[in-house]
Amino acid sequence: MRSWNAFTAVEAAVRAMVADPRWPGLPVPVRAQVIAARALVTPEGDRWLFGAHARWYLHDPADGRWHLSPPPRDARTRDARHPAAVLPVRVIPRGPDFAAEPGSTQAFVGPDVPTGLTDQIRLLLRAEERRSERDYPLSAFDAIFARDVPSTVAAIWGTIMWCAYAPAFDGNERLITAFGEYLRRPLPGDEWVRWLPAPPLLDLVTLISERLRAGHSRAALRLAATIADTAQILLSDPRFRPRALALLTMVEPTLRQPHLDDRAALRDDHTVRQAWLDRLPERLGRAALVETDPETHFRHTVYDLLEALDFTTEPSRAAAAFLADLSDSRGLLPGYLDHRLRRAYEELARAGLTSTSAAETTQPEGFPTRAPLPYPWRAGPPETGAYAAVPRTGAHAVPETGVHALPGTGAHAIPETGAHALPGTGAHAIPETGAHAVPGTGALPETGAHALPGTGAPGFAVPRASEVERQSAPVREEPRAAGSGVEPPDRAAAAAVLGAAYAVGLAWGRVTGARVPERGFAGAAALVHRLIPERDDMHF
Repeated sequence: MRSWNAFTAVEAAVRAMVADPRWPGLPVPVRAQVIAARALVTPEGDRWLFGAHARWYLHDPADGRWHLSPPPRDARTRDARHPAAVLPVRVIPRGPDFAAEPGSTQAFVGPDVPTGLTDQIRLLLRAEERRSERDYPLSAFDAIFARDVPSTVAAIWGTIMWCAYAPAFDGNERLITAFGEYLRRPLPGDEWVRWLPAPPLLDLVTLISERLRAGHSRAALRLAATIADTAQILLSDPRFRPRALALLTMVEPTLRQPHLDDRAALRDDHTVRQAWLDRLPERLGRAALVETDPETHFRHTVYDLLEALDFTTEPSRAAAAFLADLSDSRGLLPGYLDHRLRRAYEELARAGLTSTSAAETTQPEGFPTRAPLPYPWRAGPPETGAYAAVPRTGAHAVPETGVHALPGTGAHAIPETGAHALPGTGAHAIPETGAHAVPGTGALPETGAHALPGTGAPGFAVPRASEVERQSAPVREEPRAAGSGVEPPDRAAAAAVLGAAYAVGLAWGRVTGARVPERGFAGAAALVHRLIPERDDMHF
């Protein structure tokens, strides 16, 4: 039986069991036994489990740990009943974790943000820019925006950046250029791509809690409504959707109970942040791992990168080339990787090819001392080698065509036109009179279903040096790629890998404090050259 069929069969069986409403009530040892009985082993001795978060785990024979890792595509497998008693609780499905919101790893280079979404954000921005900076001071994001910009503008920006899985944007992206007049300094990157930082949730919280402590509860409620309005709009793009839904879930209770966070705000911003996170149901927990467990979040982003590279013949070696861009002066990175990926990374380390982006420095005058190679891991033509592309479908694409922006639903839906053209209007507007006047006694109705079906994306090819090719790699019919450098099979695939690679770099920064290079990570930056000729917005 071919491995993909075997893994698919096990996955389907486990999903069916976890979907049973009785599953969460079973004792942990019973659930562990059910999962362990469905372990698979490949001829190399690798053991695989389909477990928590509806993801696969690979057993490390060296230390017995289970690492998040997508399964191989081609190998013979057999059943391997793993001892249930030695399974860590973290790999055992709880039930709600299997209902995580589907999203996309695509960056915002190539496939632009849908026009309908951008237009709604611009309407909201025009309404909120009219607020007074005295009533809405910048208590966060002051390094990005000028001092006379009201915090309502910062709230929209911060919501977009926090919700984006990988905030690498086309330099001409209208969603970003809308903020140009408010910026304090140019954004990092260049006219082709903006490598934007992902702000911590604490920055959004600070905008609101500062107003609460100052006694301006109405301004605090306006900021919360602005965040909710923005997140509601972002739900229509799967690149934003999982975190947008999580943020809505955290913020909406304050709109129904305007004084809900008053006491926490008097203590400090961190207390309010924790109160927000405590409101998340378990099914949305993975979307907020970047806040609650940065190390686990990093492991999930590595999993996403491996999935995006799944149509290469050796995804571990392809992923290692991107991981080699991360700054790791303390040698921590190998400890986060499964043994197959670790071996591939250590090969590059022995060759002196790791920390490539971190090695980029500048002279005091600002001139670069070393220009990055356009494709640092490339050694052969793209149609050869272990990373040659193999067509497939995946789980992380934004559709190339069709209507992306779906009409808003629920209590905070924002119409296509006019809803936020004037201050005090729109789904989260705070009227002077009526059921939601501030201070008010009414409650906003519950929002509707935000879950939208996810879409898929193929991966792409990253050729590698022939001297490190694995001789046992299966022979495949490989599509030819024109030109030089990295040649993904299509635009969607390139955007998916670009986003996954950038998300890995951001996640590593949350773990270690490493900063994102001004010009981006070398491997991800090389992919931009592949996407430039295929941008939705082609004016230069």
